[in-house]
Amino acid sequence: MTVSDPVTGPAQVVLTASVARRYYLDGRSKIEIAEEFGMSRFKVARLLDTARTSGLVRIEIRHEGEIDVDLSAQLRDRFGLQHSIVVASPDEDAQALREHVGRAAAQLLAEIITPGDVLGLAWARSVSAMARVLPRLPGTPVVQLTGALTLPDGPDTSVDAVRDVATASGGVAHYFYAPLTVADAATARALRQQPEVARAFGQLPLVTKAVAGVGLWEAGQSTLYDAASVHDRAALRDLGVCADISGVLVAADGTPVPTELAERMIALSAEEMRAIPEVIVIPYGIRKAAAVRAALRSGLVAGIVTHTSLARAVLDEA
Repeated sequence: MTVSDPVTGPAQVVLTASVARRYYLDGRSKIEIAEEFGMSRFKVARLLDTARTSGLVRIEIRHEGEIDVDLSAQLRDRFGLQHSIVVASPDEDAQALREHVGRAAAQLLAEIITPGDVLGLAWARSVSAMARVLPRLPGTPVVQLTGALTLPDGPDTSVDAVRDVATASGGVAHYFYAPLTVADAATARALRQQPEVARAFGQLPLVTKAVAGVGLWEAGQSTLYDAASVHDRAALRDLGVCADISGVLVAADGTPVPTELAERMIALSAEEMRAIPEVIVIPYGIRKAAAVRAALRSGLVAGIVTHTSLARAVLDEA
């Protein structure tokens, strides 16, 4: 009998099933099974192969929870990510999705943060959602990576997110009061030299993990886009900007795009983001598929927490 031989006769079916049961359910070794049934371990190996190829044994990896393990693995493998978590979410309401992925990101951070880590937080609504439900961390210092962007439909800013996470961690909070964007580059340079801003950005070389959002450069799909002037929106679109990763602007192929707006922002640069060992993004909303692909192609991102419909859309066209 070869590996591809079907299991046909009743005695052969029983023998193959018995060997498979010993190996897969009872945890017996091939040598132990060979001794029990009076055959060589090579024949045991052939029977196990036959059990799988014939369909007598089916190996299925399942997780009875909200994590879609298959989509998570596909995203991780396709883009070479360190961590990939896709949560099953039938609800496509933006607020519900934001809370869902934020909660999953909080659980991931609680699992992977160590006492030796320094956590950076960039501005995004999903990052704020994560910060509000984050369990206690092991005294982790928290560093603000972007200036504040106050939204009309929510009280949270990047300062609030840093404070919430620092409270959960019991660690030092490095935060500052400054807007994300200002009128001109000279003002931005002056603000970066302010003591509290300089101290926070001085912590960047120590940051080991960071969390950010992803926005599509379209109305209603990026808080930075919505806060930008009409001139900035059009100018950046003409430059080929597809997405912003909490203020870092990238083209559809993931290439960072130098812009005049970036010079007017109080935020980390693409080079500074690239230096962080693991940046985890928390995107939501199926319309952002192109932006998420751009972020994952950029080489700036090493982890993602998202939901099923967006993960499928990203994989379908990747």
